[in-house]
Amino acid sequence: MTVELTIERRMRDALGDLTRAERQLATHILGHYPMSALGSISALAKAAEVSTPTVVRLVQKLGFRGYPDYRKSLRAEVETMLVTPLSRDKGGAHGHILDQFAERVVTNLQATLGLIDRADFDGAARLLADPRRRVYALGGRVTHAMADYFVTLMTVARPDVTLIPGLSSAWPPALLDMKKGDILVVFDIRRYENTVLQITELAREQGAEVILITDRWVSPAATHARYTLACQIEAPSPWDSTVPILAVVETLLAAVQGLTWEVTEARLKQVEALHARSRLFRTKT
Repeated sequence: MTVELTIERRMRDALGDLTRAERQLATHILGHYPMSALGSISALAKAAEVSTPTVVRLVQKLGFRGYPDYRKSLRAEVETMLVTPLSRDKGGAHGHILDQFAERVVTNLQATLGLIDRADFDGAARLLADPRRRVYALGGRVTHAMADYFVTLMTVARPDVTLIPGLSSAWPPALLDMKKGDILVVFDIRRYENTVLQITELAREQGAEVILITDRWVSPAATHARYTLACQIEAPSPWDSTVPILAVVETLLAAVQGLTWEVTEARLKQVEALHARSRLFRTKT
């Protein structure tokens, strides 16, 4: 079989069309890619807590005749990855660190554009623009800053936007008020956090629609997400880059503003008037 798209990409693209068990399996594979799927079919099924027929159905939906065909193609893909030189200089001697990071950021942004399905992005924007739905946002140890930024901007664009704090004592009241049809925007990148997954699962049980912003390996929370927007976040440092996530947040904001401009424009004028009265910002002298 000639693989035009990587198996990882094909699996991510198929997430929206999978059954619950198949999505659970796919998110397990993506979260431990590629090593999770190099063993036996029974070992994979046990690790993902699904049945072996679920594994067979998933690989067939990806276009393979069966698990042996899938594993053969995956092994060939991994071998190609191992012998292909990485684009960046591992020694760190090529150019200034500013140039290295700038190059990686541009690469990440370009890769992120290829990872995000336009229909999923548009669907997420339409959900966020729906005034009948309240919006909640949640992040993890690092991504809470992205959730906070999202709420800061989206609150101006539309009403009823709430940040769920990371403290365990703070999220039960938020879930108490969450109704069917409300939206939970989740930020979760490696290392994926159990609390984020738990809150996402509980919100989905209450009927909330989940929009997940994650990395290319895909958070396990994708099992409960209606829309998953994956970003490439690698950086030439021990820390992942959140620049692509920030770009997605700001683009979502622009899309929502475009869909709700009459409301957003009025809110912008009102907030600027409040800023002026409170003298929050300095004026030119």
